[in-house]
Amino acid sequence: MQSPTINGSLDSFLRRSDIEGSPAWEFVDGQAIQKVGPTLFHSLVQLNLMNAINERANEYEALQELRCIVSPFSAVPDISVIAIDRISEEDGPFIGSPDWIIEILLPEDSKLTLQTKALHLLGKGAALVWLIDIQQQQIWVWQREDLPQVHSGDDNLPTLDIFTCLTVKDVMSMTQRRQKGSSFNV
Repeated sequence: MQSPTINGSLDSFLRRSDIEGSPAWEFVDGQAIQKVGPTLFHSLVQLNLMNAINERANEYEALQELRCIVSPFSAVPDISVIAIDRISEEDGPFIGSPDWIIEILLPEDSKLTLQTKALHLLGKGAALVWLIDIQQQQIWVWQREDLPQVHSGDDNLPTLDIFTCLTVKDVMSMTQRRQKGSSFNV
């Protein structure tokens, strides 16, 4: 199913009352695009990866579905990892590009839209972008000006030095439900 799109400007988009509905709306390349609703595996990876990052990160905070205003885009990454000293004391959207953006690809998502968003955020200050493809068991990684690299299996992933070793297999195992009191082996 293709999500509905609406053309316009970033300012008119941000004045809309429905952009925070579920699923959220984003503004990419001059178009308002509603995100695709998450699946079970998407939700589990999002929750478990965010928790794993927050358990280990001293200088960063991982936040889910945070609106990030990076003109002329308004993005809502699945996970935004931001240096603690960059997080505002006031409520509202985050102004600027997160340090690390994590998107989890769904079959209905447009890879081109996600890649366009990734390149824009990298150009505006993000250090790292992941695009997790659960179906293909791969993670596409962009770092600054480098071309994307595709990781799979036991490949170790870059993580802003939050993890000493985190592999694609580790991330893909996060599609499983944790037992109470246990954590993932990352």
